[in-house]
Amino acid sequence: MNKKAPLGILLIMVGIFLFTSRDNVMGPGKVITIFWPSLFVIPLGLLFHWMYFYATERRGIGLLIPGGILFGAGIVCQISMLFDAWAYMWPGFPLAVAFGLFEFYWFGKRNRWMLVPIFILGSASIIFFIAFTLGTIFSFHFIGQTTAAIALVIGGLLLMLKRKSDDQSSY
Repeated sequence: MNKKAPLGILLIMVGIFLFTSRDNVMGPGKVITIFWPSLFVIPLGLLFHWMYFYATERRGIGLLIPGGILFGAGIVCQISMLFDAWAYMWPGFPLAVAFGLFEFYWFGKRNRWMLVPIFILGSASIIFFIAFTLGTIFSFHFIGQTTAAIALVIGGLLLMLKRKSDDQSSY
């Protein structure tokens, strides 16, 4: 690995911050305020992964669970900090837990019962992401209620037509 890679990542983060900054006040406190997940949480998750893959010679499988959770939560927090999207990104936290458990399943003994909490957490998270995203899209005043009404009417008509054709074919 290139020894200058962490410095390059830091420069990229500062450049993104300067590009997206609304005011011209720049200081170390402001950088830490915006990039705390990339500075503290994501590296800690990567440390757990490094410990599993290199330091313990793949014997400490349990290190992948907190590593995956911290890495996933760090990504969620960083996106939320950059775009002020905390209200929409919170379903990423259960997805981070599902990611950590999935890593444990994938690199471990592949106990099929691990897939139950992974599926529950992952699908609940995806459902909440979809619900909040669609809620945000349909909350615009110029397309909100009208679009929802049209979508419900079309969906109802499709269900009615499909059911009618299915009933006739069974006779």
